[in-house]
Amino acid sequence: MKWVLLALRNLRHQRGRTVLTLLGVAVAVITFTALRTVVGSWLSAAEHSAQDRIATRHKVTFLMTLPRRYIDRVRALPGVEQATFANWFGGKHPVRDKEFFATLAVDKDSFFTVYDDMALPPEQLAAFRQDRQAAIVGDALAARFGWKVGDRVTLRGTIFPGTWQFTVRGIYQATRKAVDRSTFVLRWDYLNDWPNLLPAQRDQLGWMVCRVSDPRRSAALSQQIDRMFESEEQQTVTMSEREMNTSFLGMFGAVLDAIDLVSVVIILIMALILGNTIAMGVRERTAEFGMLRAVGFTPRRIALLILGEGMATGLLGAALGVLLALPLIDQGLGRFVEENMGGMFPHFRVPWQTSVQALLLGLLLGALAAALPAYRALRLRVVDALRRVG
Repeated sequence: MKWVLLALRNLRHQRGRTVLTLLGVAVAVITFTALRTVVGSWLSAAEHSAQDRIATRHKVTFLMTLPRRYIDRVRALPGVEQATFANWFGGKHPVRDKEFFATLAVDKDSFFTVYDDMALPPEQLAAFRQDRQAAIVGDALAARFGWKVGDRVTLRGTIFPGTWQFTVRGIYQATRKAVDRSTFVLRWDYLNDWPNLLPAQRDQLGWMVCRVSDPRRSAALSQQIDRMFESEEQQTVTMSEREMNTSFLGMFGAVLDAIDLVSVVIILIMALILGNTIAMGVRERTAEFGMLRAVGFTPRRIALLILGEGMATGLLGAALGVLLALPLIDQGLGRFVEENMGGMFPHFRVPWQTSVQALLLGLLLGALAAALPAYRALRLRVVDALRRVG
């Protein structure tokens, strides 16, 4: 313990430099934590996907639709507890049209049964099923636009042009990290009965989602669904919810790789900050180390003292960064991201693993930065050390 206290006390030799070093390490840790949180949040949609849901889409692309009659055949399959469907609506806020949020036209009777992790009170669900112009919105989306149950909402259509009127009948809460809390849900039958709908758009589904009774049979059931439509004009591809989310994330693989690369650069910057500070401090105190040698300190003890100072500096800077990053990201940036980019980042919070990684990196980089000065101290002769001044 006395060596730890001595190492901490030595950090006060150049207080200004120490404070600036700690702040530099803290900024690097905050940046590293934010980047790792982006990656972790991006991947959480796949990691926390439901195990008992499989999704079916057009074999070519999400942009192509399937006939309405497909859902009835899927529902009749053994092993399918419940099946639902949805279409991408593509609505925009008429004033704040630069702000993106998902808008889905869904089956009023089955969607919230299959997606029971989008929880809302029974009376709100009943009101949604009774009103053709009803809408259900996520709590983050409601907070962003100030919507409440009973409010009249206007959206501007993009895929389905026009001005659309809705009444907010419910606000759902996400019970799973993979659920987007900024989704606007409307009724598919309201969309399908729209007078200006093109004949080719009527009675079409964007995708289907099944809840299976035995998740272990998901792969076999997926193959069965696809075989069932092999002879149809619109063929399908079916996969687990996790696989579908993973395939979507795969389109952004280059972005994730770039973020990983920047994370490595941040770590190198942190190492350079620590290395520069420790090297300067050791050089300035060469005479002091010579005095310690003269009064009986062994080279090994002096080297351990330098290593201790480096590790203490790295750990303190990392701890400061973690303490600043948690409120900045969780309470500040995280809320903004969840409300505005919930489709890609449904749960934007700092994972505890990232905080631990940052602390361990600070400790490790501090030791690595002090390794060379400590090695030089091992080889330092008393006469040479006492001859030098600073």
